[in-house]
Amino acid sequence: MSRKNILFICQHNSARSQIAEGYLNARYGQEYVGRSAGMEPTGVNPYAIKVMSEIGIDISHHRSKGISEFSSQEFDLAVTVCDQAREACPFFPGARSVEHQGFDDPSSSQPPDAIDVFRRSRDEITQWIDERFGNTPSGD
Repeated sequence: MSRKNILFICQHNSARSQIAEGYLNARYGQEYVGRSAGMEPTGVNPYAIKVMSEIGIDISHHRSKGISEFSSQEFDLAVTVCDQAREACPFFPGARSVEHQGFDDPSSSQPPDAIDVFRRSRDEITQWIDERFGNTPSGD
């Protein structure tokens, strides 16, 4: 059985899409290959790295990638995880299907509340991934 290719798209590829990529690969990597990209990549947010490490997933090696980096690749599914990406990229030419699952942007939060906002985003994203991809062997 070949693994399904999933692309998570967000505005900056700094938090939500990075969390989704890291979690999907760590939790469901035998069935899926997760990737992430942004419309305007800016760098991986340190809070995203920290909250993922709290659940035993290391995304410190991740980097922000532009969507054009994946333009010649095929994906079974592209998921926009923010409204800006949904508006800018309502379809992805290399994807068999596109879904939208919006999550609030934790990157606009400021200390001391930022870490809690990132944890809440992580938990929402990981719960959705468990529900979407974990219910059946192929997530269909």
